[in-house]
Amino acid sequence: MMRRTTLEVPCTVEIANTFDSLHAHVDLEGVDVGPGDEVIVHDAPTTCARGETIRVRRTATVIRGNWLDRLKAKAEGYLELTELYEVGFEGRPS
Repeated sequence: MMRRTTLEVPCTVEIANTFDSLHAHVDLEGVDVGPGDEVIVHDAPTTCARGETIRVRRTATVIRGNWLDRLKAKAEGYLELTELYEVGFEGRPS
């Protein structure tokens, strides 16, 4: 059986709901994630009032993907990208 490594790391969660931006970001400390890895943020806020930006410190669990998870994620990404190539160019009817 292929094992997956698990890490607990501190992180910063930022959620913004302003006129200029609507986003949510998670910055993990000391860890880079790659294809096939999973991240679970514990006790993250799920709402943000209009006009506000929330920044909180939380803990995240990073589950490292094994070689098969990485291969699968890369293959899925490649296949998703090739769907963008399926664009037809047709001339205008005269």
